[in-house]
Amino acid sequence: MKKSFKKRVFISIFILLTLYVVNIFISTGFFRTIENSFNGKILQEINLPGAEDITISQTGHFAIISATARKKLPTIQQETGGLYFLDLTNKNYQPILLTKNFKKPFAPHGISIYKKDSSYTVAAINHTTDGDFIEIFKLIGQKLTHQKTLTDELIFSPNDLVLLDQNRFYLTNDHKYNEGIPRLAEDYLGLAVSNVVYYDGENYSEVANGIAYANGINYDVKRSLLFVASPREFLVKVYQKNEDHTVTFIEDIDCKTGVDNIEFDTDYNLWIGAHPSLLDFTAYAKGDKAIAPSEIIKISYLEKGDYSVEQIYMEVGAKMSASTVAAPYGNLILAGNVMDAQFLILESNQLLSRKLQSSEKKIIPHHKSNVLYLMDGKEISAASLEKIAPEQIKSVSVIKEEKEVSKYTDKKYDGVILIELKKENL
Repeated sequence: MKKSFKKRVFISIFILLTLYVVNIFISTGFFRTIENSFNGKILQEINLPGAEDITISQTGHFAIISATARKKLPTIQQETGGLYFLDLTNKNYQPILLTKNFKKPFAPHGISIYKKDSSYTVAAINHTTDGDFIEIFKLIGQKLTHQKTLTDELIFSPNDLVLLDQNRFYLTNDHKYNEGIPRLAEDYLGLAVSNVVYYDGENYSEVANGIAYANGINYDVKRSLLFVASPREFLVKVYQKNEDHTVTFIEDIDCKTGVDNIEFDTDYNLWIGAHPSLLDFTAYAKGDKAIAPSEIIKISYLEKGDYSVEQIYMEVGAKMSASTVAAPYGNLILAGNVMDAQFLILESNQLLSRKLQSSEKKIIPHHKSNVLYLMDGKEISAASLEKIAPEQIKSVSVIKEEKEVSKYTDKKYDGVILIELKKENL
């Protein structure tokens, strides 16, 4: 009787362990078929180790690159890296080190930029042996000046951040636990305990939690949508940003790959560097494998339940291992990675996003104002106006005086905006 009971217990434990292992393999993409696929070519390989995050100013026609020379993960000693400037109008594509005068230990990770007038605020997560920090810089031209260092108990495992303006941002913590069984549970079981933190310029507060390895984050300012990558669950989580800067969960986008950093094109489509097999990535990051597969996806998100996920690039890792970011610029993609000695500039055979010109006419409807929009003499809504490409517009006139407004309508409006389209668009 006792032998029979012990046998049943042993069989039960064996089955549970088997299911546990099978779940790890399935949930980390181990069984995915990795095939090289890209409608384009590698335009150039840029020698810069560990270019993990890249973000582009479409109007400024430049990229900022966060690069740290990593050997393997997790790190046990202070690593060295920097922020780099890449002029996208210069076809030589030579990165310029911006942080050569920054004397503190600096191993940058996630980055974000925010433009106001002629200068940019640049924020970078900094991993050091003394702790994790947020470094804030000001960029004017190609001169980067350090402004301040931020730290807080809620910045405990920062991965990425997105600036809302010069002072405020959201950031992701990719882990809750630093070591032991809880840490293993986060990595291998997909324990969903990481979070998103909001900084209002003075105070920090948690605004979202229950995320498995919160990673890349970006904010769609037009629709007040916050997107957060959860690579361990193969999801992009969508949140609505509220007026008080809390967020409300909307839905999960099933990406079927280990999504990393999130960038936007000029139409606010999401571009993401990803890890199709997390177990291969983990082995590569620890130094146990020479390469790991890379994938780039594009997400077109319209509204809840209405989106598409398109694979743009995939390869086994021979040309680029462990892709982390895909920043689109016209028909180019700047593709970064964890530890390779170079990052790639990919050239697609099709236009991926419009390259905005600094002289383009931009109309930003003020939804809180009572404004009448007339396009070629016909009334249109603010939502319809946002769909008009700037290059289609010939002229824009703004009328504010009450007497002049009354010439166009007998209703009460605070102003009238007159838009005239180019004749070839009619």
